[in-house]
Amino acid sequence: MEILIVLILAAACVGGFLGYLIRSEVAKRRAASAEARAGKIISDAKTRAQEFLIRTKEKGLQIIEEAKKEETERRKTLLEHEKRLEKRESLFDQKLLESQEKQQKLQDKLREIEEIKLKINQLKDRILGELQRISSLSVEEAKQEILKRVEDDVKDEALSRIRKLEQTAAEELENKTKELIGDILQRVAISHAVEITTTSVNLPNDEMKGRIIGKEGRNIRTIEQLTGTELIIDETPNTITVSSFSPIRRQIAKRALDKLIADGRIQPARIEEAIDISKKELAIEIKKAGEDTLYSLGLEIAGYDPKLIQILGRLKFRTSYGQNVLQHSIEVAYLSALLAQELGLNASLAKKGGLFHDVGKAVDQEVQGTHPEIGYNILKKFGLPEDVAYCALGHHEDKPKTIEAILVKTADAISGARPGARKETLEQYIQRLEDLEKVATGFSGVEKAYAIQAGREIRVFVKPDQIDDLSAFNLARDIAKQIETELRYPGEIKVTVIRETRAIEYAR
Repeated sequence: MEILIVLILAAACVGGFLGYLIRSEVAKRRAASAEARAGKIISDAKTRAQEFLIRTKEKGLQIIEEAKKEETERRKTLLEHEKRLEKRESLFDQKLLESQEKQQKLQDKLREIEEIKLKINQLKDRILGELQRISSLSVEEAKQEILKRVEDDVKDEALSRIRKLEQTAAEELENKTKELIGDILQRVAISHAVEITTTSVNLPNDEMKGRIIGKEGRNIRTIEQLTGTELIIDETPNTITVSSFSPIRRQIAKRALDKLIADGRIQPARIEEAIDISKKELAIEIKKAGEDTLYSLGLEIAGYDPKLIQILGRLKFRTSYGQNVLQHSIEVAYLSALLAQELGLNASLAKKGGLFHDVGKAVDQEVQGTHPEIGYNILKKFGLPEDVAYCALGHHEDKPKTIEAILVKTADAISGARPGARKETLEQYIQRLEDLEKVATGFSGVEKAYAIQAGREIRVFVKPDQIDDLSAFNLARDIAKQIETELRYPGEIKVTVIRETRAIEYAR
């Protein structure tokens, strides 16, 4: 056992020693392998470092080369800038020298001018003194004398020039106006017939007069009270005249009488019924007339208040100097629109202004004020634009404020001045001629004045010793302006001032 134990121990020692030797050998081999790997890594690192160093040197050399190139370019640019600056400095110095030379020359010229001016003033003083000594006149007196002579010499020439300019301008304006208005009138085809408000009622026989009067005049009183008119029953056969300041009332009375005559039953109850029916029929007809007017002009009926359309339709039964006002308004609307189109203006606005320019005449017999003012207030009340409303107010002004109002005023004059469009009574005609002559003879220096061509022209004879040729033109303008201000007339009036000198001698 002991021997076995010794052997075992010896074997263990030998095995341990052998294991130690084996581990040492393995460790040595591993160390050698690690040293080899480390050497390789170090060698690779040195190689990479060498390559990096080479690349770094190459990059540095490249950067140095580029820096040298940039420095060379900068130096070149600086040299060019220096050359430019030197060139500019030389040019500046040259211009400065030239400027100084010019300034010196100007100063020399100024001194020469001052010397010449001084000599001229001295010479002027000597000449004035000599002139005053020779003419025995002061400077102011000589100036007045020269101005007087120049005025006398130029007066005839200026007058001739004024006449020529006025004649040329008048001819050009007249030709252009005739062309424009002639073209527009050809495009407006509206029939014209002078109307007189119907105030007579035809009867089948004279016995009907008694039935209309009624027992103790009760029928005629009822008609007059309910219609606000006056029935004139005279000896005119088969006719009764209806008199009233309102054309609407006359129309109601006439229609009621026509119904009563056709029915044959004339009594207060029936009269009242006939008048009520006539009022309703007339109201419907008035409204239809207003709507038809808007439709014929291409205006939207929905854009206007029904009451305004009703007022417009009332113009169908209103006349002015025998001209139907509704037809006149339609024609003015057409003419205003065409004039606006020719001038490149708002034709729609001009058409509306022309249509409603006389709307105040529909109620001017019931409302106080002139029809332009009444019309303006009506249009503003129903919300129409100011430009449209002003046409009603401005078409009777001397100088309307808007171009549309001027067009409406022109169209109104064209429509009213057409031959046969309007009429007036003999008394009104004579009174208008007398007023026309009275205005002309009211100016000083006027000897006689005659209204001719139915009041379309007035010829004024002046005293030649008080009115010269130039004053004659001014007098014609003043008379025309006063006629426009004070008188009302259709169309236009030509004012002709005649100045003549007659030398009379008798041979005995």
